[in-house]
Amino acid sequence: MMLTSITPPTIKGCYHCGEPIPEKCHFSVEILGEPRKLCCAGCEAIAKMIVDHKLTTYYEYRKHPAKKIELIPQNIQKLLLYDHQDIQADFVSENAQHHKEILLSIDGVSCAACVWLIEKQLYKQPGVITIEVNITTHRALLVWDASVVKLSHLLTILHQLGYKAAPFEINTQEQQYQQTMQHYLYKLGVAGIATMQVMMLAIALYFDVFEQSDNNFQHYLRWISLFVATPVLLYSALPFYHNAWRNIKTLTLGMDVPVSIALLSAYSTSLYATITAQGEVYFESISMFVFFLLLGRYLEMRTRRHAAVMSANLLKLVPAMATLVSGEQVAAKTLKKSDIVTVLPGEYLPADGVIIQGSTTIDESMLTGESLAVKRTKNDTVFAGTLNGNGNITIQVSCNSKDTCISNIVRLQDHALYSKPQIALIADNIARYFIGVILLIALATWLYWHAYQPQDALWITVAVLVATCPCALSLATPTALTCSTAMLSRLGLLVRRGHVLETLCKVNHVIVDKTGTLTEGNIQLVTTKIFGQYSISEVLTYAAELERYANHPIAKCFMPYQLKTPLFDHVDNIIGDGLSGMINHQQWRIGKYDFVNNNQTPTDHLINIKYPSDYSIWLSCDNHIVAAFKIEDPLRKKSKQLINTWKQQGIKVTMLTGDNSIHAQRVAQQLDIDHFCANMTPINKLDFLQKIPATDISLMIGDGINDAPVLAGAHLSIALNSGTDIAKSSADVVLLGDNLLSIITARQLALRTRNIIRENLAWALGYNLIILPLAVTGLVTPYIAVIGMSVSSMIVVSNSLRLLK
Repeated sequence: MMLTSITPPTIKGCYHCGEPIPEKCHFSVEILGEPRKLCCAGCEAIAKMIVDHKLTTYYEYRKHPAKKIELIPQNIQKLLLYDHQDIQADFVSENAQHHKEILLSIDGVSCAACVWLIEKQLYKQPGVITIEVNITTHRALLVWDASVVKLSHLLTILHQLGYKAAPFEINTQEQQYQQTMQHYLYKLGVAGIATMQVMMLAIALYFDVFEQSDNNFQHYLRWISLFVATPVLLYSALPFYHNAWRNIKTLTLGMDVPVSIALLSAYSTSLYATITAQGEVYFESISMFVFFLLLGRYLEMRTRRHAAVMSANLLKLVPAMATLVSGEQVAAKTLKKSDIVTVLPGEYLPADGVIIQGSTTIDESMLTGESLAVKRTKNDTVFAGTLNGNGNITIQVSCNSKDTCISNIVRLQDHALYSKPQIALIADNIARYFIGVILLIALATWLYWHAYQPQDALWITVAVLVATCPCALSLATPTALTCSTAMLSRLGLLVRRGHVLETLCKVNHVIVDKTGTLTEGNIQLVTTKIFGQYSISEVLTYAAELERYANHPIAKCFMPYQLKTPLFDHVDNIIGDGLSGMINHQQWRIGKYDFVNNNQTPTDHLINIKYPSDYSIWLSCDNHIVAAFKIEDPLRKKSKQLINTWKQQGIKVTMLTGDNSIHAQRVAQQLDIDHFCANMTPINKLDFLQKIPATDISLMIGDGINDAPVLAGAHLSIALNSGTDIAKSSADVVLLGDNLLSIITARQLALRTRNIIRENLAWALGYNLIILPLAVTGLVTPYIAVIGMSVSSMIVVSNSLRLLK
């Protein structure tokens, strides 16, 4: 019956489903030569698939608009829910540029080609700022402009590519992982049972158990072998076909393309031989081939999973339930700012907050790496996931679950994992092009053997396709980086940039701040000397009120003298010099001598107090000195060991400080630092950094606002967690605890990581260079090739796991 074209119905609203189009909705697809307006990402996705698959006759001959509930797949309907702000509140955050950011769990990523495909397709979409996929963790970091593109649209594209993507949640991902492993076990079981059965039949066929007169029985056994092997090909090998078809649709080359070609070629040839009763059949090799491939993939997934869960395990420390002060039990992730909860001894804290009642000891080792519990009492800040010790405490929640310290740590770790170092990019490119080269070599191998020894051409080609699969090459770098980033977290080092491990290996010049870094930052006011009419209590009050507007460790020693209400309405903070404020038409200044004295000549009575050896903080009123303060700041216990270790490794150490030269020299002598610069402003520090030789790879360690420019300008920077927010945001790494020696351990880990990546790459490339000629010359059988490929991948992943020890 011939189909007669009719005039398409006039559609009001959405061209696909006919529903009204919301305001500010810009979804459209070109259908039948004209751009058609659509109401949502779901209709757009369906319409685009209809057009892409050349099925536009549907729109020509339909009589009614599509029923949305029937024509939109259920999975895409679910994706539309992710556009609701209330739902996004649980897993979407906003970065400094006001772009939306989400961590996705992606199912189906198997090789570097998958990573490349996802990143390539999403980068094409307007509004996508960043998309970075980690092959080891099966997670992706997506940053997008919500005013340009909806999250559901981006998730739909991933589903169209053949990948299941959803917001990362530790419990959900574990369930998905268990389901995936269960499916692999089912497929592995079918392949294993079939392999044993077909092998028994193959023994009878290949070892002349039957006489020539029993050809009919031999043919019967071939048909039995076909029926036993077919479920293996059609069910157990499905993961390989799915990945290969995804690659072919998008014109990319993945690891499963040569595997699928080998499987289908071997099966087709054996099927033909069975039907025609001519030639050899190798159903046992097909079954064994799939069994070993699945076994290798299964073991590889388990091993990679061990490396991937390290950072996510932090989230598991946060309890599922929390107890409100009223006694009501609620889900911890529903806690909002200002909620009040109680925590009993031995319980994990459900949220970040401030203790408003009680005192206890808190085990913060999961954050700082320090094994000793710390004392926390009223008004102290505590963090979700830490373990309450021996006291009952009541805390007031300071933020919701997605903004907790532990969530930020996991998010920043993921940022570091997805920012690929140069060596990872090179390895991914080699792996992608390597598959194309292998396919060409396999074709040449088949042509050669088909001409000279046709009965062996197929199986030699299959061995070439399988043996040289670049699985190990794709895993060489990401598994090592994942393991080392997890270990840095154990050490109390929060990595914020992806280049940290790579740069840490090259550091040859360490630049370190003094106050709050080499010293404890627990500055104590030792002596106050006054000049003029003001009393000690008065000068301390003025000093404290000025220092109220500073966030430097020095300001803390004046806090006990602050008034209940601020004395100064406005105070200027001149970074690196001091603070200045006006009251009663008088200008008060506190800070360095030259700053508070406005560069005037010192008076005799100031010279007599041995300026500036004993007093480093000065207070003036209208440029007249009224007081001087002597402060002390004890050295950190590990500072000297840190400096000595750097020097033993041949690394130059320079101390930069805003303090005067007398104090700086005293600390330098105590720590045996040969190079130091005193009285340094932030601009001076940055100038120093810019003037060091080009051969110096600098590591800056600091904690204050005045360190922010040099932290941002150094090749690599580490900020202390006790430092200012601007210092931590400028740094590549944040040291969560107080143990400076963790920095030394981090460098040792970075050097080990570099060595292991080199070992992995050497093994992966060396294995392929050795196995390729052996396979081409017919010295490697297909099942040996499968075992070799799987073992190669396992060696690379297991070698990377050594970094977790």
